[in-house]
Amino acid sequence: MTQNNLTLTKLFSYFKIAVTGKEQDFTSGSIRKAIFMLSIPMILEMMMESIFALADAYFVSSLGSNAIATVGLTESVLTLIYAIAIGLSMGVTAIVARRVGEKDINGASQAAVQAIFLGISIAMIISALGFFFPKEILTLMGAAPDLIADGYRYTQVLLGGNMTIMLLFLINAIFRGAGDASVAMKVLIVSNVLNIILDPLFIFGFGPIPAFGVQGAAIATTIGRGTAVILQLVILFYGWSKIKIALKDITLRVAVMINLIKVSLGGIGQFIIGTSSWVFLMRIMAEFGSEVLAGYTIAIRVLMFTLMPSWGMSNAAATLVGQNLGAGKPDRAEQSVWKTGKYNAYFMLVVSVLYLIFAEVIIKVFSDEPEVVTYGALSLRVIAAGYVFYAYGMVIIQSFNGAGDTKTPTVINFFCFWIFQLPFAYLAAIVFDWGAMGVFVAITLAEVLIAAIGIIWFRKGNWKEVKV
Repeated sequence: MTQNNLTLTKLFSYFKIAVTGKEQDFTSGSIRKAIFMLSIPMILEMMMESIFALADAYFVSSLGSNAIATVGLTESVLTLIYAIAIGLSMGVTAIVARRVGEKDINGASQAAVQAIFLGISIAMIISALGFFFPKEILTLMGAAPDLIADGYRYTQVLLGGNMTIMLLFLINAIFRGAGDASVAMKVLIVSNVLNIILDPLFIFGFGPIPAFGVQGAAIATTIGRGTAVILQLVILFYGWSKIKIALKDITLRVAVMINLIKVSLGGIGQFIIGTSSWVFLMRIMAEFGSEVLAGYTIAIRVLMFTLMPSWGMSNAAATLVGQNLGAGKPDRAEQSVWKTGKYNAYFMLVVSVLYLIFAEVIIKVFSDEPEVVTYGALSLRVIAAGYVFYAYGMVIIQSFNGAGDTKTPTVINFFCFWIFQLPFAYLAAIVFDWGAMGVFVAITLAEVLIAAIGIIWFRKGNWKEVKV
């Protein structure tokens, strides 16, 4: 057998182990193998999450630009929920990974329960706002009256059912921190299959199911995610992963909760900064009409499909950093980050070239309206031009979070998004009359800046001393 055949055989063997979730110790042995074993299920998990967005965009696009714009405006508001969910998730992943590295599985289980309590409490408040004030929320986002009339129920269902989003993120973060990335991946596969089946049924109607239009996409997504959450809880309670929750664990532990909140606050802060910036960018885009906004929305959905695998590799780096710091191996943690960043950059370079060449072809899959295609392709090209920088930036930022140092990325995000990106986007798009191009350029430059500052700060090594 040739060397190439041996390598392919070994890779296939590793792939099977990674996907099936055979328990691994990521604090010893080959770092390259550890990255591969964690990244594969995390990449697949993140791709499953982005398929949600692409499936909705595909089916909703046939309803016209108003429906697509409704999805875009609602998703921009939902990013604030994602900010809280992802911020809490980063705290959960950091603490669970550290406890697993310390071989304290009981401590990891206790942190998991407090995270679920916290997620449910926050989601209930957001659900009330989303259910009772969907029209007002869309009005604040600059939606036209006809768009609000057509699409407010989509906003109502998604925001009202946000608990499924919150818990899906949090519980998968528990699995990732424990190194059970394959469990998180399998849960999202179930969720996605349901969403893809239910989307056309609820959007266009079938048999006794009426045609809900754009609202149907929200119903299908909420059912898909809700089913996934039920499956997650079954896995946790029956101990089908490294973390098992027993009845004795279901109690409020103030010290554990405070520690989780303390570690998570920086994560919530950094994502609220980033996602609120995203909301304001969407508000600027709304000035240029539904067609431009629809093109931008489609492009972002497509971009997210390839950013999610990159995010998966970044999550792998976070888990490796947390577990290796817990095991007292900071140098191994640092090596894991640089190697993951390099592999991520290779992937993103290939993707950016494909987007630069085939932008129009990709956007036309979702819409054949000329203006939608023009602006969708433009945003795809400009934003993808910085993909290699995003690769390193995402890995570095997640590595800080994996160490429990959520403060540093918060400061970086504040400077790059609020101090630089928003003023630049407004001046370029509105004052200097660049139009939508000003927003696209602002997005790319801000991400490049994040990568540069993150690398400089990471090299200082202060993250190695953080205690969680």
